Amino acid sequence: MTTIDPTGAVAGAAEAEAPVTGAAEAGAAEAAAAENHEHHHGYITDKSRYLARLKRIEGQARGLHRMVDEEKYCIDILTQISALKSALDGVAMGLLDDHLQHCVLDAARAGGSEGEEKLQEASAAIARLVRS
Repeated sequence: MTTIDPTGAVAGAAEAEAPVTGAAEAGAAEAAAAENHEHHHGYITDKSRYLARLKRIEGQARGLHRMVDEEKYCIDILTQISALKSALDGVAMGLLDDHLQHCVLDAARAGGSEGEEKLQEASAAIARLVRS
């Protein structure tokens, strides 16, 4: 949680932005979050890796734009579109797995309507991914 002390300095911001790495650190972060009643998304331990992958995907999209602008061969552009879609699918599957392993599992363990809501939410997300 971010707080501002009387001098105006922000306390806790570094902890919130720094990615957690390793199982021990992840367990400690989950325990601290539970103690502070905070919820961290399942992907938080891999946040920097996801951001790096998304940055590469951005580069691929810019490359596609450049290929069309430079009137490159159709099949080459289609090949790059396929690679871009695969990269996005990889990110989506990783996020889905993290969501199931953390958010849905935690809600199911807690019981009640929250578990059922998270399951329905995950099913809807899977249906959207399958349709696309």
